[in-house]
Amino acid sequence: MTEYFEVGVIVKAHGLKGEVNVFPTTDDPARFKKLKKVIVDTGREGKKELNIERVKLGSKFVIVKFKEFNDINEVERLRQKPLIIPREDAIKLEPGEYYLADLVGMKVVDEDGKELGILQQVIQTGANDVYEMKRTDIDSEAGDVSDTVMIPGISECVKNIDVENMVMTIHVMNGLFD
Repeated sequence: MTEYFEVGVIVKAHGLKGEVNVFPTTDDPARFKKLKKVIVDTGREGKKELNIERVKLGSKFVIVKFKEFNDINEVERLRQKPLIIPREDAIKLEPGEYYLADLVGMKVVDEDGKELGILQQVIQTGANDVYEMKRTDIDSEAGDVSDTVMIPGISECVKNIDVENMVMTIHVMNGLFD
């Protein structure tokens, strides 16, 4: 299971006093107002915990001021860096709900239990999610057969998602593998 969840990405500095524009990658940008701290993943320098001083919600971005920074020059190096939170700070789920990040790596099987592939990513399209699956049921050298299948996240196709056992059961609809 995923240890951290991304809640936003720092886009650029906002003003001169160390504020940043954050593009929210969470379903609820207002949750930044409830967060006391986040972790910035700087890549080479590792993860650094930052304390949130204040938050303003904009139309496209969330403007965040961290206690650790008071100058534009201090935050410029954080451009394009993800903001993450530990799992325990994530929004609590209702029974039957799951985090999309926990689906990646899940085994995909048909209704008879035959393994079809491994879920590579979840694409949110607005209408419904689409699950990208890398096939494991074919020879990777097999001619013109695609080793990637896009599975629509609709009830006619996705029959069960078992996060605990990391298995998604699907109904193989006509044309899905063509």
